[in-house]
Amino acid sequence: MVSVQTGSQVNATAETLFLVGQKPARIVAALCLSLFLAMMICVGGSATANAQETKVLGARLGVYPDYTRFVIDLDRSVEFSYFLLPDPYRVIIDMPEIEWTAPPGKVTSGGGLISGLRYGLFKPGTFRVVLDVAEPALVSKIFTLPASDGKPHRLVVDLSPAKRDAFMAASRESMVAYSARSRNDTSATEQSADVAVESGRGGSEKPLIAIDAGHGGVDPGAIGVGGVYEKDLTLAAAREVEKVLTDSGRYRVLLTRDKDVFLKLRQRTEIARKNGADLFISLHADSIGNSKHRGASVYTLSENASDKEAAALASKENKADVIAGIDLSEENSLVQSILIDLAQRETMNLSATLAANMVTELGKSIELQRRTHRFAGFAVLKAPDIPSALFEMGYLSNATDAKLLQSPAHRRKVAEAILRAIDIYFEKHKF
Repeated sequence: MVSVQTGSQVNATAETLFLVGQKPARIVAALCLSLFLAMMICVGGSATANAQETKVLGARLGVYPDYTRFVIDLDRSVEFSYFLLPDPYRVIIDMPEIEWTAPPGKVTSGGGLISGLRYGLFKPGTFRVVLDVAEPALVSKIFTLPASDGKPHRLVVDLSPAKRDAFMAASRESMVAYSARSRNDTSATEQSADVAVESGRGGSEKPLIAIDAGHGGVDPGAIGVGGVYEKDLTLAAAREVEKVLTDSGRYRVLLTRDKDVFLKLRQRTEIARKNGADLFISLHADSIGNSKHRGASVYTLSENASDKEAAALASKENKADVIAGIDLSEENSLVQSILIDLAQRETMNLSATLAANMVTELGKSIELQRRTHRFAGFAVLKAPDIPSALFEMGYLSNATDAKLLQSPAHRRKVAEAILRAIDIYFEKHKF
């Protein structure tokens, strides 16, 4: 049975047993693939980055007949804990906040039991690595090795195939142990206290606009042309919107995140509600198979999706918590239990007004899709008392859109259009 262990609790087993003990005849595919992982943490400007942080130098994968080995190279020893999550199968490894200095790159699928890899800041103080597992598998060994013979410190994870029943039992046990260690953690909203940032001049008589930069940390969002990450573009856009709205002198602005950190979908709306936001705008950028498809669109909450593409997008965005290694056994029931009652229906009407204003004003400055205002069941839009809209700024799978979304001048156009839309909203609905 698998239980949560920390780096100090496991023995650093002799390297010859695990790293060179396999005879060539037994190795079906000795692939020490270069795994320069699918996403990089934005360490520039991080208030927590310092010379004392452990640095990740690289990672690699080895595929053997009976197990798959994943190795992280480090500049010093590190504490860690891990647990398993099903549906989809994942192995989650948490470490103290670290700095990733390895070059970026994509993880190639087909690496034995490991089908994908993500990493990033999960919350302040915790760095998370998520291994997507192609089939049920158990952590047969997990240990650290000290630096020796010119090799750096290493964290080694061995995965072995297993039956689903065995995986589920191990997952339950690992989650119990992990929860016990995390029992003293603060609530989701309290953990976000140093993530949300409010700006603006003047008193509370000004409307408070919550700007939500989609994705972040271990969840990169869409990965576009040239390897650009959605999480980076949404944060850059959110900061520009914040600047334009604040400089107008008419609004206070609340950023749900102001750095590269992961937030649960529910946390994002909780931050807005806790601070009494008057509007909530979530920024995103999609990626699809058709590289010719481009243009922005605005979404609001609806019980029924306006079209198949809207439904598919909502489904993808609502999986952000899964991507970041969150146990949704309780989260789903909570999110699904939010009923669209009469109060929320009024909020939905106000959301539609905001969205219509955004479509009109954005259309004066940037390329929009033909059906610009769409509807779907986005979890991040389910605050029952805050008019909310989700702005898909464009398609990262399209070279033109991807280039524009990285342009400061384009971000300024978008931010100014959002300001005009908000101005019109409050002209009709006096604050």
